[in-house]
Amino acid sequence: MSHYLVTGGTGFLGGEIVSQLLAEGHKVTALCRRVSADLERAGAQVVVGDVLDRDSLTSAMRGIECVFHLAGLVSRDSKDKRRMMEVHVDGTRNVIETAVSAGIPKAVVSSSSGTIAVSETPRTFTERDPYAVAVAAKWAYYASKIYQEKLSFDLGKRLGLDVVCVNPSLLLGPGDKRLSSVGDVRSFLKREIPFTPKGGVNFVDVRDAAAGTIACARQGRAGERYFLGGPNWTMKEFFGRLARVAKVDAPMLSIPTSWAKSGAGLMRRVSRMAGGESKMSPVAVDMASHFWYLSSVKAQRELGFTCRDPGLTLADTVADLKNTL
Repeated sequence: MSHYLVTGGTGFLGGEIVSQLLAEGHKVTALCRRVSADLERAGAQVVVGDVLDRDSLTSAMRGIECVFHLAGLVSRDSKDKRRMMEVHVDGTRNVIETAVSAGIPKAVVSSSSGTIAVSETPRTFTERDPYAVAVAAKWAYYASKIYQEKLSFDLGKRLGLDVVCVNPSLLLGPGDKRLSSVGDVRSFLKREIPFTPKGGVNFVDVRDAAAGTIACARQGRAGERYFLGGPNWTMKEFFGRLARVAKVDAPMLSIPTSWAKSGAGLMRRVSRMAGGESKMSPVAVDMASHFWYLSSVKAQRELGFTCRDPGLTLADTVADLKNTL
């Protein structure tokens, strides 16, 4: 039995990692910003704190053998840029330096495939490709994750901590209570997406991503990153398969990206004038018009990473979301 720390244990991926570690018989401490009755009932020890608070990190890391660092902020709003940089960069620096002080030998840092695997035209990326600075830097979240990765590897090497990064693609599956990852699927089910974007998506079941992340703690090589992803589908294929699973009509309209972004901006302004809020935004449309294709061959070879049938993931996601509609 090992003792692990999970930051961000109440998040979508973090909660699944905690569950799988506990199921394997390990001891788990979860650093959370507030008390989590769900994690405590599951058997985790909860330390209330924040990755920006070194004292709480020091307390949480007592007796820990490996850190899973998943705490983060997901937002498409440029107003959150500063906060995301603080959480992802300053918070990661605190985690790594505190882990070194505590004598912990290894940390697994959760990043995103979008730091590399995103382009305006279809292309399948691997971990060897350079950061997609020119494309991803348009969106504050991915820019902050690029900085997080660079800091993690540089600081870990300099301080003697084995740091491994995992880069999952879009996480789907049951259990996303905050809708931070499956929110767009929920919008689809509510028929709030009026057209099909021109891009492509890669997604992975959160349960498979959690298993791959845990495998990184045991088999991942220091200084390496691992893509954890599933199928590469055009948005048309993704919406079509989702429609068949959910028994909901897919959007029939497909329009140029520039028109789509203009239309999304107009829809948002009109909705605000009417006292509501459109689920479509120019940023969301722009992102969905890119291609997020990747290969997980490295993780399959070195970590034994596998994915379940994507149809099962979509079915479980839809079944879980229908309880919230």
